[in-house]
Amino acid sequence: MTDWNTLPGYVSHKDALGETTVTIESAQIRAACEHAKTQLGFSMLSDIVATDYLGWGGKGVSGYIATSTGRDINFPMTQGLQTLPELKPKRFAVNYHLLALRQPPERVRLQTWVDDGESLDSVVSVWPGADWYEREQFDMMGIVFDGHPNLARLLMDDDWEGHPLRKDYPIGGEPVRFSEAE
Repeated sequence: MTDWNTLPGYVSHKDALGETTVTIESAQIRAACEHAKTQLGFSMLSDIVATDYLGWGGKGVSGYIATSTGRDINFPMTQGLQTLPELKPKRFAVNYHLLALRQPPERVRLQTWVDDGESLDSVVSVWPGADWYEREQFDMMGIVFDGHPNLARLLMDDDWEGHPLRKDYPIGGEPVRFSEAE
């Protein structure tokens, strides 16, 4: 059993549905990742994923109530407000999915929260493979990673405006770019 309290910036942890999520203060995410790698044996970073919770918990936020086997179609969706979503501390959750390559293997999600305009320290110095993951989150969500060696767009054209996976990104009305047919 891993002692998560030893991670720098530790806030809390929870085990749910076979997954462990450890919440870390955003200013300490790089130190926590380095500690997880060097002291706790989480040598592999498998992904960095940001989630936009803009408007979460507000009027009109709805979803289905899930069970361990999937959605329960006999229990109505939450629009009836019988189940309200838990409020989030900030707009964006940034999740670092780590794997310890030992027997048995162990997975953990280090999670930190940032608001629009706040940045995080890059973890490229801890895991060089974080380069592309951080660039993807910058490109799609607008999360800035301080100290990244080449924080540039990865998937969208360099002249693209906005970040397409953000909830405030305008939907529709964009001209489709086709190459000329010959």
